[in-house]
Amino acid sequence: MSRRITWADAACPIARAADVLGEPWTLLILRNATAGTTRFEDFRAQLGIADNVLTTRLTKLVDRGLLTKLPYRDGGRTRHEYRLTQAGSDALPVLHALGAWGDAHTSAADAPGPMTLVHTRCGQLTRPGAKCDACGKPLARGDLAWRGSWLGEGEIPLADPVG
Repeated sequence: MSRRITWADAACPIARAADVLGEPWTLLILRNATAGTTRFEDFRAQLGIADNVLTTRLTKLVDRGLLTKLPYRDGGRTRHEYRLTQAGSDALPVLHALGAWGDAHTSAADAPGPMTLVHTRCGQLTRPGAKCDACGKPLARGDLAWRGSWLGEGEIPLADPVG
């Protein structure tokens, strides 16, 4: 599905963000990358997305600087992993806000409960930001996890951005 217009040069920052994040599947790919998914076949299996659509979206996320493509060896074959960049990592508050909105205004019979952000050092719920809402300590990405998410029970640590 191709858009007829682009908002890449729009004066409005919301329009520019929508230009990067607004295509179907893009936010879900970014969500899964934030949860640590890096390999094409894992994105495909977790999302149920067609190969051609996934390839297109991953390429755009790399081109826009939200993901980076890193080679790895799989047997005798070179493949690629897709890792969050700092720009991709910085989308966490957007993903968290969308999750909170979805919890408040949509429903699903099999939803495991609200999607929350946990400061793993103190074990309490928090929001993205500089300090933990519960203990007041500085928040480092490596000390954050999602709970009550689409990927199952337990806590899912957030992936760190590369370089």
